[in-house]
Amino acid sequence: MDGINWLGHASFFFEDKSGNKIYFVDPFELGDKKLEKADLIFITHAHYDHFSQEDIDKITKDETVIIAPPDILEKISIENSRKIKVEPNKDYETKGFKFSTIPAYNHRPGREEKHPRRNNWVGYIFELNNKKVYHAGDTDFTDEMRKLKDLNLDVAMMPMGGNFTMDVDEMIEAANYIVAKVTIPIHYKKLLGENYKEAEEKLKSAVTNSKVLILTEFS
Repeated sequence: MDGINWLGHASFFFEDKSGNKIYFVDPFELGDKKLEKADLIFITHAHYDHFSQEDIDKITKDETVIIAPPDILEKISIENSRKIKVEPNKDYETKGFKFSTIPAYNHRPGREEKHPRRNNWVGYIFELNNKKVYHAGDTDFTDEMRKLKDLNLDVAMMPMGGNFTMDVDEMIEAANYIVAKVTIPIHYKKLLGENYKEAEEKLKSAVTNSKVLILTEFS
């Protein structure tokens, strides 16, 4: 998809066409991919498959700004001027780039302590190339996400791997409710293993209010 590149799992980089800037979200297992350095790096929460210092180091340059909840930023050794602390339900702007945050947490029984609401972890809504793009982070389908229906999202990227995020049935419910123009599943292949294609087909057949797009991993 134009300007949106999937790096596997929940990891993406975006190309801001207006300023030829590169933004990463949750860089993880980048390996030897040939990637430009980041202008901005966004982290949704502190779990190892979203906050990977090793992968952050691969794409950081002297001017890179890192945007994340406070519990992450306190573990990153760069000057404070290059850190932006975020909390849920806030609007931000840095280097001319606008974004906002939305809570990302578990509320279903048995999951609550994996992504507890009190941690103030986030998903992001980006204003990118004249589109509204939502990256959910790790979350259940929450009341706050229901409000996204009013935003007329262009792209919604949401997890469907189950365990401690939405499973495919929950993502179907979320996608049909939010009605983004395009829905992209993330955070599922590692978790579902050989069953991931079955989940993709179920998602494509059951989401009726949004175009489901299965991305090919950037290499």
